[in-house]
Amino acid sequence: MSAREATGRQVMLKSELPGHLIRHATLRQLQVFEAIVRLGSFTQAAEELFLTQPTVSIQIKKLSDALGMPLFEHVGRKVYPTEVGHVLYEACREILGSLSNLEMKLAELHGLKRGRLRLAAITTAQYLAPSILGQFARRYPEVELSLEVSNYDRVLARLANNDDDLYIIGHVPDQLTDVAVYPFAPNPLVVMARRDHPLIGRRNIPLQRLAREYFLMREPGSGIREATRKLFDRHGIEPKIRMELGSNEAIKQAVIGGLGIAVLSLHTLSSEGTCGPIGLLDVAQFPIVRQWNIVHPRRKVLSTVAQTFLDFAIKDEARIRTQIDQMLQDFQHSLTN
Repeated sequence: MSAREATGRQVMLKSELPGHLIRHATLRQLQVFEAIVRLGSFTQAAEELFLTQPTVSIQIKKLSDALGMPLFEHVGRKVYPTEVGHVLYEACREILGSLSNLEMKLAELHGLKRGRLRLAAITTAQYLAPSILGQFARRYPEVELSLEVSNYDRVLARLANNDDDLYIIGHVPDQLTDVAVYPFAPNPLVVMARRDHPLIGRRNIPLQRLAREYFLMREPGSGIREATRKLFDRHGIEPKIRMELGSNEAIKQAVIGGLGIAVLSLHTLSSEGTCGPIGLLDVAQFPIVRQWNIVHPRRKVLSTVAQTFLDFAIKDEARIRTQIDQMLQDFQHSLTN
């Protein structure tokens, strides 16, 4: 018997009978407990559920008393679930997920789309995801939306933990085999420079010419950095990296400051277009053609709202592609004038 199974057995013995929890624990207590484990904080759980922190503490004490065992241990200022807490958390996710899905299906029978959508996206997708969510919210205003934006490794960790409903990423690593992948929008990578850079306006710049420029790059592990290095390696080019920065916005500001050039997703210029303080360089082998993907664990049963959003995003690809094509056309037009 594994340690997890032994702990589950202890919970059963403490609770005496299978009906004990039904009589002594409430759904609200399970909801509070799930939020604390997911967020790692009593305070953040209280804020998310619009409760006071003393109320949250009382609910957890009652739930712990019902189980007859502690659910959390405090290490410094952080709280971690005990072994019993881990067992209960797995059950909570199933129970609350099933209830949420039931609620949305009942709402759908009344011609409504209600519920909550939890979406996680890599930082580059911060320029794409709000646009799709805005379109989705206009069609389904009753749906509560949550967007977590983080770096690539963190989003993959959230995917592994099944923390969200759906995940927007670029490159899907080969070792990520147990996921369902839905390509849904183009994600071209382009070379950007300050508007007064001497290469702005030149046509058909050889890729080797970039070896003389200083580059601003994302941190190791970034999908954009990996795609750029692969292209340069194939052509025997070693870029001169002046700075590594942890966000696309920081790189954009560094480009504007004249610190170097950068390879970024064209989506990062979605608000200002290609005629702002940052311009595009017409470099051979660019744009690097990539794709946005929505992924989720393969065995995950999507809620009604999550499935609705997935279908919506795939259909919304035509609008996104039109925007990207127009930006590239504007850039090509600027080269001829």
